[in-house]
Amino acid sequence: MGLFDKAKDKAQELAGKGKQGVGKATNNESLEAEGHKDEAAGKLKGTGEDLKDKAAEKFNDIKDGD
Repeated sequence: MGLFDKAKDKAQELAGKGKQGVGKATNNESLEAEGHKDEAAGKLKGTGEDLKDKAAEKFNDIKDGD
């Protein structure tokens, strides 16, 4: 996964946390829920990309005989 993708996923995660905070502070349950959704989506994307990277690395190790 590229550095840009990692930054983008982390930004989505942090934006979600921000929305949660604003939602709690303003008693806006909808905004808070949207923040939870955005945070989870950012984490999920990051985890999926990490798994993809590890699988590719393992494939290359096997292919190269390591």
